[in-house]
Amino acid sequence: MAKTDKIILGIDPGTSIMGYGLIHVKGKEMVMLNFGIIQMQKIKNHGDKLKKIFDRVDQLILEYKPDEMAIEAPFFGKNVQSMLKLGRAQGVAIAAALHRNIPYEEYTPKKIKQSITGSGNASKEQVAGMLLRLLNIKEMPKYLDATDGLAAAVTHHFQGGIGENNKSKSGSWKAFISDNPDRKKG
Repeated sequence: MAKTDKIILGIDPGTSIMGYGLIHVKGKEMVMLNFGIIQMQKIKNHGDKLKKIFDRVDQLILEYKPDEMAIEAPFFGKNVQSMLKLGRAQGVAIAAALHRNIPYEEYTPKKIKQSITGSGNASKEQVAGMLLRLLNIKEMPKYLDATDGLAAAVTHHFQGGIGENNKSKSGSWKAFISDNPDRKKG
C-alpha cells in the first residue's frame, strides 16, 4: 500500500537553471512546501555546475527530508552536446538522492504536461497556471523552471510513483494502450 503521508522533491534538470519543487501529501491533501531555482548561468566550468547541482539537491534533501524524488527525463533534442550536459545534470541530481537513500522516478516532459494539464502538448505557462490553481500559489514565478520542478513532484503523486523506471510495475498491455492511445491500430 502506498504511503499516504510523504514529501516529494521534484526536479527539472538544467545546466543554467535547475528548477525544484517540494510537496507534502497527507492522505488526499497536497500542499506545496517550497519551489525555486538553482541558478548557474555565472558558473563557466561544467564540472563546477555539476558540483553545485549535487550540493544544492543534497541541501534540499537534508532540509526537507523528502521520502521520494521525481525528475524530468531529458528529451531528445537536435544538439547532442546540450543533451549530454543535461543528462549529466540529471545524473548528478539522481546521485544526490541516491547518496541519501531517496528513491527516485523519472517522467517524460510529455507525461508531466499530460498529468498536470490533461494535454501532453501544453506550454510551460499552462502547466504553471494549473499548478497555481492546484496548490493555491498566489503569484506566477519569474522562472517557470521552478514550476516545472513542482510539476515533476505533482506528477509523481498523480501517477502513484510509477514513471519511466517502474513501468514494469504497471506492466500490462492495457496500461500501455491507455498511456499511448495514438499507437492503437484500427
